[in-house]
Amino acid sequence: MHSGCRMALSRGLRCCQRVFSWVPVVIISSVVLWSYYAYVWELCLVTVENALEKAVYLLVFHIVFLLFIWTYWKAIFTPPKEPTKKFLLPYAEKERYDSEERPEVQRQILAEFAKKLPVYTRTGSGAIRFCDRCQVVKPDRCHHCSVCGMCVLKMDHHCPWVNNCIGFSNYKFFLLFLAYAMLYCAYIAATVFQYFLLYWTAELPNNRAKFHVLFLLFVSLMFFISLMFLFGYHCWLVGLNRTTLEAFSAPVFPSGPDKNGFHLGIRRNLEQVFGKRKKLWIIPVFTSIGDGLSFPMRMVSESHNPLLGGNQWDDEGTDDESPGARTLGLLH
Repeated sequence: MHSGCRMALSRGLRCCQRVFSWVPVVIISSVVLWSYYAYVWELCLVTVENALEKAVYLLVFHIVFLLFIWTYWKAIFTPPKEPTKKFLLPYAEKERYDSEERPEVQRQILAEFAKKLPVYTRTGSGAIRFCDRCQVVKPDRCHHCSVCGMCVLKMDHHCPWVNNCIGFSNYKFFLLFLAYAMLYCAYIAATVFQYFLLYWTAELPNNRAKFHVLFLLFVSLMFFISLMFLFGYHCWLVGLNRTTLEAFSAPVFPSGPDKNGFHLGIRRNLEQVFGKRKKLWIIPVFTSIGDGLSFPMRMVSESHNPLLGGNQWDDEGTDDESPGARTLGLLH
C-alpha cells in the first residue's frame, strides 16, 4: 500500500516537473508573439505612414522572424543523441561489475571492455568514465544529464529556455538560434528607434500604439544585450572546440587534464560544428561532422589519427564500425 502511494507520488512529481519545465519556453514564446503583434500591427500598420517604408519593414522583418522561429523550433525539438549499444556494458560484465566490491577490480572490468571502444578521456582518478544510471561506458565528451535522465553525446549544457539538452545533435541549431535572436532584436530596435523618439517627444499622437512601440525598444535592447554576451561566450567556445562543461572542467586524457585536447585550429573547430559546406552554415539543417561518439584530438598527430585526415569526414554520418573508429580502438 505504502509502496504504491510512493510510486504514485513519484509519478505525480515527475509529471509536474515535465509541465513546469515548459514554463520558460512559454514565457519566451509569449514575448515573441507579442513582439510580432506590436511590430506588425502597432508599428508598421498603425504608426508608419510611408507605404514603401512599411513594405520594406514588413518584408525584412518576416524573413528574420521566420529564421528566428525556425532555429528556435529546431533547438527545442531536436532530441539529444545517446551513446549507441556498443557502449552499453554487456550483461555478463554488468553482473561481474555489480557483484564486485573492490574498486580496483571494477576499474579493471571497465578497462577491459573499453579496449574495444574509441574512448580516450578518463575520470580525475584515471579510470574509465562509466555511467551507473545508464550502464554505459561514456564516449569522449559525453555526460549524463540529470534533467533529461540520459547520457548525451558531446553535452554542452541543459538549457531551460529551450527545455532541451544542448549537445552534438543540436548545438548548431542552438548557436543559430542565439544569432538570429540577436538579429531579430537588433532589427526591431533599429527600426523602432525613430518612432520611439517621435512618441517620446510627443510629435506623434498619444495613442495605444505608443506604449507598444516604447516597450518594443526596451525589450529588444534588453534581450539583445543578454544574447550578445551569451552568443559571444559560445563563439569563444567554438573557436577553442570546447563545450561549456569542458570550459569549467578540463577533459582528462591518459596524459592528464587538457582543456585544449580537442582544439584543432579555428577552421577545423568551426567545421566540426557547422560542417564543410559554408553555404549551409546559416541554415538550420544538421551539418556537424562526425557521429558524436569519437572526436579528433590535438595530441594525436594526423599521420596516426585517421579522424584528423580527410577521409573520416567525407560522409557526414559514419557507421559505428567505421575504419576510423576501429583504428582508434587499436590505438587505444
